Amino acid sequence: MILLAPMAGAGGVALAAAAMRGGALASLPCAMLDGGQIRAQVAELRALAPGPINLNFFAHEAAGPFDNEAWHAALAPYAKALGVSAGPPPAQRRPFDAEMAAVVEEVRPEAVSFHFGLPPADLLARVRAAGAFILSSATTVPEGRWLAERGVDAVIAQGWEAGGHSARFLPADPSSAMTTMALVPLLADATGLPIIAAGGIADGRGIAAAAMLGAAAVQIGTAFLACPESLISAHHRSRLAGDTAEETVMTNVFTGRLARGFPNRLTRELGPLSPITPPFPHAGDALAPLRAAAPADFANMWAGQAARLARTEPAEALSRRLIAETLALLDGKA
Repeated sequence: MILLAPMAGAGGVALAAAAMRGGALASLPCAMLDGGQIRAQVAELRALAPGPINLNFFAHEAAGPFDNEAWHAALAPYAKALGVSAGPPPAQRRPFDAEMAAVVEEVRPEAVSFHFGLPPADLLARVRAAGAFILSSATTVPEGRWLAERGVDAVIAQGWEAGGHSARFLPADPSSAMTTMALVPLLADATGLPIIAAGGIADGRGIAAAAMLGAAAVQIGTAFLACPESLISAHHRSRLAGDTAEETVMTNVFTGRLARGFPNRLTRELGPLSPITPPFPHAGDALAPLRAAAPADFANMWAGQAARLARTEPAEALSRRLIAETLALLDGKA
């Protein structure tokens, strides 16, 4: 089974519907939506294509008071050169809360996935009572055990290769980061749960390899970014289409949390890792006017290490091709 990765800012109803028609499990990224937007998108998706839906939420802890003076000072020369000043705060990635739990109870998605751990036990119980299959991402074996102890139905094994935000939520030395193919069998053995492989998978070879290592399914994001239904910018598409797709970096300068994407001026001059970024997701507050004025230099363009394998094709065709390639490989026909 292929699970379309829930990519905030890049995924939406059109991409989810097309992937679903091709045989993938559709995901809607909800961390930057309010309740009304989620209800509307679920209704639209159910009208466009039949099949189960996964709603994805973030489960990080909201940041307390913080000092962003050093970060603003570092960005000030860029703002001056571009002639921009701070505008209204951008839409923030919000942690799963009681409002979102009420939406889940109302729209009753078949699956709910979380990033950065799990919400408080009372909210998680409401999701479970609504009948949703519960998933969350682990980047280490201890994280997988932590999730299993709290009753998730499956674990997403997110390797270091994955594009977008690392799901890491338990303290660990970054140098201990694990690859997808090492993490999958270890999590399968440690948890006894279905494991969904994520990171560095963009064709049938990757899916078949994950299956051989014990994965029950895969989650794919970067390969779907190149689809016409995705919401990424023209510049982001151009980075995916050429040799530049071979270069990605893990950086914290866009949001304050580790995430993998294409390098640009910001990652080269202030990163890729900076000790002065405000806590997630507030590093992006001061970046908003810079992103609007010079997106190629200051906007995040998430992508995983297998980005060079992405093809420009409709999401339905991509889903069907990936399934066919995988079955042929597993049946020994390719």
